[in-house]
Amino acid sequence: MSLPIPVKSQASDRAPRVASRGLLLGAVAALALSTAMTLPLSVRAEAPVTQGMAAVGPASFADMVDRVKGAVVSVKVTTVDKAEADMGEGPGLPPGMPPLSPDDPLYRFFKRFGGPNGPHGEQRPHKGQAQGSGFIISADGYVVTNNHVVENATDVSVTIDGGKTVSAKVIGADKKTDLALLKISAAGTYPYVQFSSDTPRVGDWVIAVGNPFGLGGTVTAGIVSARGRDIGSGPYDDYLQIDAPVNRGNSGGPTFNTKGDVVGVNTAIFSPSGGSVGIGFAIPSEVAKDVVAALKDKGSVSRGYIGVQIQPVTQDIADSLGLKSTKGALVAQTQPNTPAGKAGIASGDVIIAVNGEKVDGPRELSRKIAGLGPDASAQLTFIHNGSEKTASVKLGQLPAEKEAILDAPKARAGRTELAKFGMSLIPASDLPNSGAEGAAVADLDPEGVAAQKGLRTGDVILDAGGKPVATPEDIVNALDTARKDGRSAVLLRVKTGDNTHFLALPTNPS
Repeated sequence: MSLPIPVKSQASDRAPRVASRGLLLGAVAALALSTAMTLPLSVRAEAPVTQGMAAVGPASFADMVDRVKGAVVSVKVTTVDKAEADMGEGPGLPPGMPPLSPDDPLYRFFKRFGGPNGPHGEQRPHKGQAQGSGFIISADGYVVTNNHVVENATDVSVTIDGGKTVSAKVIGADKKTDLALLKISAAGTYPYVQFSSDTPRVGDWVIAVGNPFGLGGTVTAGIVSARGRDIGSGPYDDYLQIDAPVNRGNSGGPTFNTKGDVVGVNTAIFSPSGGSVGIGFAIPSEVAKDVVAALKDKGSVSRGYIGVQIQPVTQDIADSLGLKSTKGALVAQTQPNTPAGKAGIASGDVIIAVNGEKVDGPRELSRKIAGLGPDASAQLTFIHNGSEKTASVKLGQLPAEKEAILDAPKARAGRTELAKFGMSLIPASDLPNSGAEGAAVADLDPEGVAAQKGLRTGDVILDAGGKPVATPEDIVNALDTARKDGRSAVLLRVKTGDNTHFLALPTNPS
């Protein structure tokens, strides 16, 4: 009888699991030829289609692994998440509790005992551990990993091949691509690997090396299953899909080609069970090396910006506009005083090319514009009132609180002020069968402040700061009033389904 090997539970690396979004998992049925046939007595022998083909795969990856394994590290971090100290108008009030007057006995109670947070209303920081993988890209100890591995880290260390653990610091991180750059603090000469300059093909062999479940130095092999995957994690999704088994703890680790060059940074998995099912996603090297270079140079990434909100061109939209193709990105709204607005690009136009290179859809347009960077010049080709036009624009810089893409037309009602909180609102009257009361959450950034405080897509905000809400502007006004009054939060009355509850939204998202 085979007994399971007990494995000590390790802290999660917080790797995002990709939720199923309508993935069709079906069997491929074989078609049988049912028509009766008379075969000739003699059949000419033909050469098999596989004749002359090379054997599939190398005999072993061991030599390549020996060359690269010294550059792969385990990343361990200590994190601290501290809730806001003042959830209402008073010290240490529990979330959702209305503001209290200083004369109220409950005010004095919470001031003295602090409710669930401790004496005097202070918030107790919550400490946690996280771990992932990374790889060294220079002899002086620069390390690439995922942003979600080191986010909110107060202490970072890496364990190099051989078991030695050294401290490291975060040089920079980029949420939009989920990449981070670390620097080993101890001086020395370290083994390193480099990004591949070759684009991997679907079917190419790949090898993943990392720290799954804390089991450092683990090697798995597979192939590139697909390219250009959009998993809904951000506006610049362009993942490699691989079937080399990766699990929690592999986040930030490298995917190598058979030459030993890095072709991807392992980031996410699709898994109903939480374990590997052979569908992993890696940031391709052509994206990673540009982001890492920017992080090393400036500590952050600057992206190009033209100032449009865009959405896909559906077949119905193409038919209504008289377009022959659904290629391109439909401009839902042009922001005033932006490069696109100055170039004459308007709502209803369809951008089909950048610098002569065709764009298939909104995400490709977003990636191309972002990749050109601020102050770059670009030729935009677009269709306006049925005619193809070209305009030269000088790109601006993408503001931190803005996204370069819009997936739903209704989300354009969101305001820049609300975008800082990671949410976009529309009047609830715009929703079918919802009634005219309140402002509905049309879009939500899962990493934004609004989501962290408990708002969900589809929620309807009924009151803000004690006043009824009818439009998104009412929320903005309530935040402005609270800031002027010196309050750190605004109390919202929110309807979720058939239930109504209170929650506190901080007046400053940072």
